[in-house]
Amino acid sequence: MSVDRRSVLRGAAAGAAGVGFTTVGAVPTLAEAAPASHSERAPFPQHRPFPPLLDDPKGILALPPGFKYTIVTQAGQTKLKTGQPTPNAHDGMAVFDAGHGRYRLIQNHEISSNGPLGVAPIEGTVYDSGVGAAGGCTVIEVDRDGTNRGEWVAISGTLTNCAGGHTPWGTWMTCEETENKANGTTRLKDHGYVFEVWADGKTAHPVPLKALGRYAHEALAIDSDRTHIYLSEDASGPNGTFYRWTAPRGYKLGPRSWQDLQNKDFGTLEALAILGDDGKPIPDVAYLTSAQLLRPFRVKWVPVPDRDGATTSVRKQFTDGQITRGKKFEGVFGTEQGVYVVNSYAESGTSDLPADAVPHDGMVWFYNYDAQTIQLVTYFPESAIADSGDPAKYDDYNFDGPDNVTVTPWGSLILAEDGSASSHVLSATPGGPTYAIARNMLNDSEFCGPAFSDDGKVLFVNMQSPGITFAITGPWRDYLG
Repeated sequence: MSVDRRSVLRGAAAGAAGVGFTTVGAVPTLAEAAPASHSERAPFPQHRPFPPLLDDPKGILALPPGFKYTIVTQAGQTKLKTGQPTPNAHDGMAVFDAGHGRYRLIQNHEISSNGPLGVAPIEGTVYDSGVGAAGGCTVIEVDRDGTNRGEWVAISGTLTNCAGGHTPWGTWMTCEETENKANGTTRLKDHGYVFEVWADGKTAHPVPLKALGRYAHEALAIDSDRTHIYLSEDASGPNGTFYRWTAPRGYKLGPRSWQDLQNKDFGTLEALAILGDDGKPIPDVAYLTSAQLLRPFRVKWVPVPDRDGATTSVRKQFTDGQITRGKKFEGVFGTEQGVYVVNSYAESGTSDLPADAVPHDGMVWFYNYDAQTIQLVTYFPESAIADSGDPAKYDDYNFDGPDNVTVTPWGSLILAEDGSASSHVLSATPGGPTYAIARNMLNDSEFCGPAFSDDGKVLFVNMQSPGITFAITGPWRDYLG
């Protein structure tokens, strides 16, 4: 989530679910995981609409009736085990079962330079000592009710840690949303990489996974076969795209893959091209609209010439019409059948939107592994009122700027808004309705890092500024199951 015109107006991911597609004749339809576990399958539910949100007497978080929140961490208020304050700018996050009635959260901090609420450079966790207390990840251990039982640094010395993705073996891959190179003073190393992060408080290997490329990473997901990694790029001038890393033949990703992924030539990295009816790449996702909702489009993957971007940024190595670009490729979340990826918006009248394309306030896509097709599953039309930064009259019906995405234990989506005016946490049914399930009453900051516990009892989510982590509990199954 890079700083953009929307953040100026404001001032300021969990275990894999089995969501995907089954084929009925030639037309894909949605299917999802049974609420009992992430591995069981059942028909896609028509979940109950959430009731209207109730304002919070404390002026922090509006929620539906029957739901409540606990503040787990707050930047500058809670403290790490080593005594430093909790860092600021909470962003992408994953939750893991720690046993003994506890969870562990691995949390990004999207900080671009040294500062008083940066991630403390703890010995053994540091990638680049030149950046000081800047970006990185912390781990928070919490009880089932959200009570904080300790917080510590997992990686430091990185920059602008935005989102990322969980691995099947219980770690987190954190993404640097930057392309900054070493300058010999405040940066001793190049940045723009993915790093693997462990939650045990003992393991740390702060080494860049160069095989996944050096660019403004946003988020990623590993496929169910452990042979591909799908990655989004949040960049402009020109717009970024969606990437696929493929393992060498016979190779399976696993707990020691970080050693192989350090090699920038390991495996292959390719960029997405969505093919139109004429078989040619559609230049930008904004040429597609809600009229194509759930329509499958074939794709091809175009090899990246120089994935480390030594002289030319990765996205600039492609000619116009060679790949499909998009404004703000953001959240990514994988399932057994495919992967979701989000475009936050494409504003009318900007250089990042082709003149003959259609502006929008959010798109969610699903890429089907087996069919090798991509479908638009959620679409928010552009709203001039929302884009102006003013509240809409019916605020909890008007959504824009979806960013991070996760899949619930019941197969539906949770989206975190990073738009204009009010920010929401949203419940979305692919191809169906979207409901507000939380609203920021404190300020206009975005929500980040939604992550459900495997048992479906707790939704953890961050408010980026002033840096708050919430544990939200309530009758989730009643509405989503």
